[in-house]
Amino acid sequence: MTQKRKILITAYAVNPYKGSEDGTGWNISYELAKLNHVTVVTRKNNRPEIERYFKENAGDPTLQDLNFMYYDLPKWLVFWKKKIGERGYVLYFYLWQLFMPLFIKTKGVRFDIAHALNFHSDSQPQFLWMLGKPVFWGPIGHHAPVPKEFILKNHSRKDYLKDRLYNTVKWMFRNLDPFFYISKWTAKKIFVINSAINDSVKANPNKIKIIPAVATEEQPFIRPSFQSDFNLISVGRFTYMKGFDVVIDAFANFYSELNETEQKRVKLKLVGKGEELENYQQMIKNHGLSDAIEIIKWVPKNEMPALYAASSLFVFGSHEGAGMVVPEALSFGLPIVCFDNNGPGELCSWDNALKIKYQSYDDSVYQFSKSISTLYKNHSLRENMSANARHYSKSRFSWANKAAQINEAYDAYELTKVKSHNLQKTTP
Repeated sequence: MTQKRKILITAYAVNPYKGSEDGTGWNISYELAKLNHVTVVTRKNNRPEIERYFKENAGDPTLQDLNFMYYDLPKWLVFWKKKIGERGYVLYFYLWQLFMPLFIKTKGVRFDIAHALNFHSDSQPQFLWMLGKPVFWGPIGHHAPVPKEFILKNHSRKDYLKDRLYNTVKWMFRNLDPFFYISKWTAKKIFVINSAINDSVKANPNKIKIIPAVATEEQPFIRPSFQSDFNLISVGRFTYMKGFDVVIDAFANFYSELNETEQKRVKLKLVGKGEELENYQQMIKNHGLSDAIEIIKWVPKNEMPALYAASSLFVFGSHEGAGMVVPEALSFGLPIVCFDNNGPGELCSWDNALKIKYQSYDDSVYQFSKSISTLYKNHSLRENMSANARHYSKSRFSWANKAAQINEAYDAYELTKVKSHNLQKTTP
């Protein structure tokens, strides 16, 4: 029997009970362990949930080839990470990766391939090349600057300056840090979450492979609400980058065109939490839509299916380069209305989504409201898009599919290595 390949994965965030970054760390590692022997190095704060999963799923044979090691920087650095906020997390992650090779060497870990899995940032280098083994990197992500008008229209100038500072710092990491260049040169393959990322990373195009870092489980068939009620849903963090103000204003435009009887059958649910909560509550109040728009505080992952299943349409104004909630919504057969961008726009297709080109804020809001109205009036279109959404989600957004693409990249590298070795042996 052929011995399994040994993969060393470093994943800052891993949690089998969460989505987003934590879910990516867990699910990709788990799926890779079905064909490889996988050792994952992660943060100590992830240990309780990982061990709980192992205890609850003791009979799962995959877990025999999935091992975890836990590493943190000194406690005083953890303290300062929390003390200085978001910048502290960026610095801590950088240093966590920098000293990671020393930890791995002292533990005597044996492996064939190293894989720096997450965070998804395209500006933080990886340091696994120090270990002298082939390195794979990603999936890494990139969020382009949010268009100025889309911040200042309903958010503060502080948010605008924060967004531009954030992107400036990332530019400096990518262009001034020599370790970032070494990361690109040494990586055998760089997995990226959308087509725009290499414009910022500027790596050898032959090394780039697009693998969106989002997936979802196949859902039992639950037909979205095609009865007289028309329920819209939007999910995410309440920040300027997620574009909930676009959703609220678009819904207000759409709602104003309905007669009183129709208005009683139309609702919008915003599911999330974040610093813009009060701002969005005020927007809803200003529109006089407190009875038509409900804000639901963030709910556990296992409660989300009921919310998706009770909805007719998913509306997402996000400007980010990703969006875990998009494949989730598609898996429940929800048509999507979103921007035609490198984030949500690339996660859905034209037969399951109405995608809006960026225009002025007001024109974009109008196009969103027009798309909502189209799907409200055209039940046949909505049903066709619903069926397409489920098929698209099943074919593209499984964790097994993503792991298969990563395994193919491992295989291709090893095959190239064998061919190169054989060529050297036969060359006189």
